Amino acid sequence: MGEIKGPAIFLAQFADDKPPFNSLESISSWAKSLGYKGIQIPAWDKRLIDIDKAASSRSYCEEIRSRCSGIEITELASHLFGQLIAVHPAYDKLFDAFTEPSLRNNPKARQKWAVEKMKAVIKSSANLGLKTVPTFSGALLWHLMYPWPQRPAGIVEEGFKALASLWKPILNTASDYGIDLAYEIHPGEDLHDGVTFEKFFEATGRHKSVNILYDPSHFVLQCLDYIDFIHIYGAFIKAFHVKDAELRLSGRSG
Repeated sequence: MGEIKGPAIFLAQFADDKPPFNSLESISSWAKSLGYKGIQIPAWDKRLIDIDKAASSRSYCEEIRSRCSGIEITELASHLFGQLIAVHPAYDKLFDAFTEPSLRNNPKARQKWAVEKMKAVIKSSANLGLKTVPTFSGALLWHLMYPWPQRPAGIVEEGFKALASLWKPILNTASDYGIDLAYEIHPGEDLHDGVTFEKFFEATGRHKSVNILYDPSHFVLQCLDYIDFIHIYGAFIKAFHVKDAELRLSGRSG
């Protein structure tokens, strides 16, 4: 990571239909009042940005900047779009909520829509002069994470090959626009630790746009060494989230 922006706040957890959280102007002003220097905008929230318009209009992107109360846009987050690039059928109903009502119960149409939206986020980021798009990988293999029953030989490798094939057109677009995709290493995603990141990176042919969003709070709960992770994968870390986390062992839940 060559530069550090911020401190910034990810607006997805706060955007709401009630002021000051219902418009880019007011939520930016709220963030500034708390001392933040930047905002990470959820690209799927139409109250804050029209991502299709931003992809095609630099003047609209200038307008978006002017509505941010003098603080910086650090990234356009694309997690919900990324999630829908790869969905195992067992999770179709859960993730249908992330798409337009007209596309629900239609996995192929939903996935095509997600690809278009990811490309729109990449183009919008370029128009805004940004360098990184945070996202999720989606998951074809999460249901196989626990090794019981035993997995058929080769199924994990085939799964990452399939995941890479879904992402390659998006990664190529990112490369064309000089954008890094920063996959948040997160439970529920096929990229949920260093090993799975490596498998995906290799399956894409070591694509130069494959990078990492680092969030150590997940690693605490996963019993991963979040300091050693930086030593191993530091060159890939293009963005990070910071949250508190604590592992409190219990005799009742795990």
